[in-house]
Parts: sequence; C-alpha cells; structure tokens
Amino acid sequence: MRLTGFFVRALGSQNRKLESGMLHATELFDASVYDADSNYVGRVRDLCLVPSEQPSRIARFVITRGKYQPLVANYDQVVSLAPGTVRLNTGELGLATYVPDESWLTVRQDLLDRQIIDTAGRKVVRVNDLDLREHVFNGYTEIRVVQVDVGLMGAVRRLFKGVASPGWLRMIEKHLPTRTIPWEAVDVIETDPMRRVKLRLPESKLAELHPADIADIIEELPPPQREAVIETLDDTTAAETLEEVEDSIQVRILENLDKARIAHILEEMHRDEAVDALAEMSAKTAAQVLQDMDRQDAGELVELLQFEQDTAGGMMTTEVFTLEESATVQQAVSTLRESQEEMLPVDTLHLTTPDGVLTGTITIDRLFISETSAVLQDLRDEQLIFVEADATEKEVVDLFDKYNLRSLPVVDAGQKLLGMVTVDDIVSRLWQRQK
Repeated sequence: MRLTGFFVRALGSQNRKLESGMLHATELFDASVYDADSNYVGRVRDLCLVPSEQPSRIARFVITRGKYQPLVANYDQVVSLAPGTVRLNTGELGLATYVPDESWLTVRQDLLDRQIIDTAGRKVVRVNDLDLREHVFNGYTEIRVVQVDVGLMGAVRRLFKGVASPGWLRMIEKHLPTRTIPWEAVDVIETDPMRRVKLRLPESKLAELHPADIADIIEELPPPQREAVIETLDDTTAAETLEEVEDSIQVRILENLDKARIAHILEEMHRDEAVDALAEMSAKTAAQVLQDMDRQDAGELVELLQFEQDTAGGMMTTEVFTLEESATVQQAVSTLRESQEEMLPVDTLHLTTPDGVLTGTITIDRLFISETSAVLQDLRDEQLIFVEADATEKEVVDLFDKYNLRSLPVVDAGQKLLGMVTVDDIVSRLWQRQK
C-alpha cells in the first residue's frame, strides 16, 4: 500500500546547516548492514516509522540481500549508524522475516517525493529527504526524524547518491541553503480511509488554516489527495473550504464522498452555495443526498432549486435575519442576542409584517444607537431597495453597483421576503466570469 500524498503544517521553513549527530535518510538507503560479529547481512532497502508506537522514531530497518527473503531489524537491534553503514547487536538469525504492514509508514515508498503543504508559505512542495538525529539509549542507537528537507540540498543529495561520496556531499552542504520543515509539524493524510484508521493518525492540522488557504492548496492537488484533505476536516471546516473552491472542483470532490458525508457538509454550507453544488450533481446523487439531509434543510434546498441559477432567486441565500416592524429596539436587541442562528456578515436587518411582507431595512449601527423604546418601523431606512426572485443576474449586479449595496433582499410577487443576495456572491460570480 502506498501513500499518494501527505501534508505538512509548517512552523516555518528554515535554513539550517548540518547539525552534530544528524544523518539523512538517503545516506542510509542501500547502506551495508553488519551483524554483531561484523558479518555482512545485506543492504538497507527502506526505513519504517510506526506512528502508533512513536511518531518520529525509525522503528524498523528493512534489509535485503540478493534473492533471499528480506529481513527486518527492530530499532533496538541497531547499535550504530553512519552514512553507508549500519551495525547491529545481533546475528542474522535474530532478525525477523520482513512482512509488509499497512500500519507502518515507509520512508522510501510513502514519504520521499510525496507532496506536502508548507502552511507558512501556503503552497505545495515535495519531500526531497528526511533529516535524522541519533539518540543512544542503554547500548542501542535510536534515530528519529527531526525535519523534512524540501530544498535544493535534498534534491542534490538524491541526484548524486551513488555517484559522489557522502563526504563530498556533506562538504557542499555547507555552502547550499537547506529548506526544512520540523517533523513534529507533519500531518500525514492517507487516501485510504482504512489505512488512516490503522495508522491512528491525529486530527488534521490543516484545519488550523483559513478555509480560503486550504481551498488554494486543494486546487493544487490531484483528485485523490483533494478528497483525502476534505475527509480529515470536520463538517464545518469542510463546508467553509468547499465554498472557496472552484465550482468544477467542488462538485468533483463532493461526488466522490460518501452520500451521508455530502449531506452533512451541505447542511453546514450557506444555502446559496449548497444549492449551487446540489444543482451541479447528477440527479441520482442529488436525490440520495437530499434523503440523507435534515428534513428542514432539504426542504429549503428543494425550494431554491426551482429558481434558475442566473436569477436573483438562484443567487440568494435563505439565511436572512428578520424582525417584525412593530418590535422595539430593546426587543430586537434581545432577539439578536438570544438567536442560535449564525448571522451572515452583513450590516443590514430586514423588517417584515407578521405574515412576512418586506417593509423596510435597518442598519445594525442605527439599531444600537437608538433609544431602547423606539419602534423599528420608525427607524427604517428611507429607501427600500429590493428585487423579485425572477430578476436577471445583470439586474441584480446593476442594483449593487448603482446603490453600493452590501446585500439585496429578494421577494416574491407579493413582496414576501424570500432571501437575500450578498455582495460576496456578486464578487464571486464576477470573478468566475473573468476566469
């Protein structure tokens, strides 16, 4: 089983010279292995970590010799290491026969040349080498991964391996910058869900990034890795991230997820974004997702699906905070404070009659500077600007431009409030048109 990618939350790429006691993974590949009596055992084929035991320790050394079955040395069977040489404290008969284990993370197969994310630079880079440091405990040598080399020196080391001597490579290393990322900041993301479980990997550290940054990173990755990233995120962060991803990529990611997971993510997305995503899915997938969704959320999306995408109804979100026009400022403030609904980042509230007819708008700042006994209908904006649900996208954009709006209420033929279009929806659509 091979990883198709892994990702890193970096504390910051660093330029470091070779430190005392430091080895590189590439210096141990194909190294000659000798037993306790200095008999030749074979060569190092790979180094393995076992994250469930210790996340940074090189726990296993896979050893091959000609056509014979590969052997494996445990970390406590190693007494010394140097570039090109590994010495053991046991004989060949004390080594186990190598059997592949999906819970092991192999350096050569799973890590080298794999893509990682440097969150300090918010970009995707590749692993060129791993830097290791020796620790001596009770007569045996334990080595741990200290940092990931993603710079020029790691590439040079790989390129000239077997051609130039380790001494020569170490000499030129003093003159070349080494870009590294601390190992403790590495976040491994496996595309196989079962393998992720076996590795007992912690929750993704990518969630600590802004969703827009995660979205940019996802767009740089191939499809299996995009889905793996989303699988590591909680529903809310996944929803916020997918709202920032290009529409075509968003739908491809969603359609490859479990239907129940898609439902949970859409429930967390803003209604206008969720309905756009649903509209791009196949009819069969959309129907299955709606069945798995909360009944009220599904009902709202079904209602929105009746509108053409390039109309005000198709652009709007139904997540609108409304207040009855007859309420006082004190009642309105109390309602806002007690509300469990997440408000969109707009500065305007909508006033309606008891049966939902839009009668006005009021800005947040005016609400909070007015007397608590004042009635909302007496404080509403002088001019009420709204649009009917069947208005075209151009009409909506023109109103935003003409009146410098941040949001625009959408109503039906009877002027009942249906939802609103926000300025970020306009900016997003205009940006998509230019790309």
